[in-house]
Amino acid sequence: MSAIEFDGRNCGLGEGPLWHPVRQQLFWFDIHAGKLYSRSGDQAYEWLVGEHASAAGWVDRDTLLVATETGLYRYGLSDCSKVLIAELEVDNPLNRANDGRADPHGGFWIGTMGKQGEENAGALYRYYRGELRKLVEPMTTPNAICFARSGELAYFTDSNIGIIMRQGLDCDGWPMGEPSVFLDLGKSGIFPDGAVIDASGNMWVSHWDAGRVVCYTPTGVQVESHDLPVRNTTCPAFGGAGYSTIFVTTAWGWRKGEDDGKTFAVDVDAAGLPECRVDLG
Repeated sequence: MSAIEFDGRNCGLGEGPLWHPVRQQLFWFDIHAGKLYSRSGDQAYEWLVGEHASAAGWVDRDTLLVATETGLYRYGLSDCSKVLIAELEVDNPLNRANDGRADPHGGFWIGTMGKQGEENAGALYRYYRGELRKLVEPMTTPNAICFARSGELAYFTDSNIGIIMRQGLDCDGWPMGEPSVFLDLGKSGIFPDGAVIDASGNMWVSHWDAGRVVCYTPTGVQVESHDLPVRNTTCPAFGGAGYSTIFVTTAWGWRKGEDDGKTFAVDVDAAGLPECRVDLG
């Protein structure tokens, strides 16, 4: 099925699409601009976060947990209030947040990376009930953070390597045992970026520098591929009526085509899941 333009604002680095299940509204970021965007029908919204910001989870109707280069913040949509919940590599101004997503246990996973893509500069973290714990290091470009519906499995990748890992989780959502390889795309020269799991357990992955979103079964078999009119697709999120639309953020390419950085929508023959709520206690 064809991708259509959902929002025409060109993001330097669009990331972190989140369909808010209460507001029935899509949110996403332009990391480089430090902005949070949203659209509802014909109405476009914009918030200036004031620093590199990349991912969010929903707390309630009017509150998001927003990941920035300095921390995780409780962010008020109605008044733009910004309250620090946990510092994130605040002593390292060369790093920023990247991909992130809430898990089924109420926790929030977030990756960090060098602002210039420096090798092995970043790490993968999880915030849960007041604790921010480093899970994996070093990493260059942490991405593809997503979770099985049961809450028993997490997935993540270092895009530079191209291997999506599968991690077992305990009853509180913390990693249990060693991760295993779910999908090795690096052998094919593919750079997996953001990813999301649908209601059937399939994984939908954005391929950076290839302009597409690809669906893989729980056993890693490719079953669908959807092309977009851009080179750099960054992250997918399910939303819309019946969660049958995939919204995809994108980024400027080196040529900066007119569609680069726009946010797209693709109707698919699949159903997604509502994004999990972040439990701030």
